Amino acid sequence: MRRLSLALALALTPPAAVVASAEAPVTSFTLDNGMEVVVIEDHRAPVVEHMVWYRAGSADERRGVSGVAHFLEHLLFKGTDTLAPGEFSKVVAANGGSDNAFTSYDQTAYHQRVAADRLDLMMQMESDRMVNIRLDDDDIATERDVILEERNMRVENSPRGLFREQMQAALYLNHPYGTPIIGWRHEMEQLDLDAAMTFYKRYYAPNNAILIVAGDVMPDEVRRLAEKHYGPIPANPELGERSRPSEPPQLAERRITYRDPRVSTPYVNRLYLAPERDSGAQETAAALTLLAEILGGGQTSVLNQALQFEQKKAVYTAAFYNSTSLDNSSFGLFVVPAAGVTLEEAETAMDDVVASFMENGFDEAQLERIKFQMKASQIYAQDNVSALARRYGNALTAGLTIEDVKAWPDIVDAVTVDDIMAAAEMVFDKRKSVTGYLMPQEVSQ
Repeated sequence: MRRLSLALALALTPPAAVVASAEAPVTSFTLDNGMEVVVIEDHRAPVVEHMVWYRAGSADERRGVSGVAHFLEHLLFKGTDTLAPGEFSKVVAANGGSDNAFTSYDQTAYHQRVAADRLDLMMQMESDRMVNIRLDDDDIATERDVILEERNMRVENSPRGLFREQMQAALYLNHPYGTPIIGWRHEMEQLDLDAAMTFYKRYYAPNNAILIVAGDVMPDEVRRLAEKHYGPIPANPELGERSRPSEPPQLAERRITYRDPRVSTPYVNRLYLAPERDSGAQETAAALTLLAEILGGGQTSVLNQALQFEQKKAVYTAAFYNSTSLDNSSFGLFVVPAAGVTLEEAETAMDDVVASFMENGFDEAQLERIKFQMKASQIYAQDNVSALARRYGNALTAGLTIEDVKAWPDIVDAVTVDDIMAAAEMVFDKRKSVTGYLMPQEVSQ
């Protein structure tokens, strides 16, 4: 019934007004040690999402120790001065909750979903492992085997995983986004206690962390608990500015062909270097977000209509853009050819559709339809405190602000057809691209 009521509201109410009324209250403050705190209130259920985000991901690793950020994420589930190895997750489960962690290019995050009255305990344990992790060589050896097996499962045993890794490495000539988050295998095999602790001591500090608490909580209570548990932890004065190698001017398009006997569905993929969302200047990213939806966001998208329904040359198409990153992101096109269509033919057809799009533009009604769908998704996301916490955490660790997150829906809504065409003209520069073919192994004659 609740979903039905929301659907009726969407049909009868101007979308912008619905989004404005659905926004969850957000409060923020900073502890004396520099730790940022964000509180997102949702009092409909007595649960809470507790997340600690570190402004440290795989792109912040030193050269030669790729995978150490993800490795350390695993190691934080080992013991501390007060918790035995594995005890953290056991305590969360014993209190009826769930916990996990993840590492990306720009952040590492640890999260627990528990009953609201267990928030005190979660902060106690999470603040403990921010500074008191205890590791030995046995922990290192055991967990190194775990992450190597994870790489086997996600990458080595997946032709698509290996292909994506090669595509990413070819797109970035110098920036660490070209290095896989999980790490290069030959470097992962050498990760040791010193590499893990060096990363931990530098980046796991309150002045490099953001605490996000979403759910049935009040800001004053979150402040009291945060000051109690995180407040006594000293800042790291040697943290310094976040700095990474930058991309040189890209002057030549790149092409790769990856063949693997396990490939059953060949496809063509192209990645373009693309700008990220910048604080106070999100308009281009908003235009690229909508461009991805128009070109490849579903059955009615430009690529799908032309290549799948009209020309019968593809069984699947897509376009994608990740706006939320600290540094330059990517815009991608993806085509799975129909039976009897070669990858070369599929690529030519894809390029022809893009060229026609650039020459003729698109129907403005399609833009309004996509905007409305995005507004609806924004509303539905309000029902998920975990999704809300992640939205803010991803943004803040990628250099955006709370005001940027709040402004994003209106910025997207203000994008015009001309804005999208200008963004397309900027991003579709083959000199800043890599085109890849994923193919079966050649049959020897």
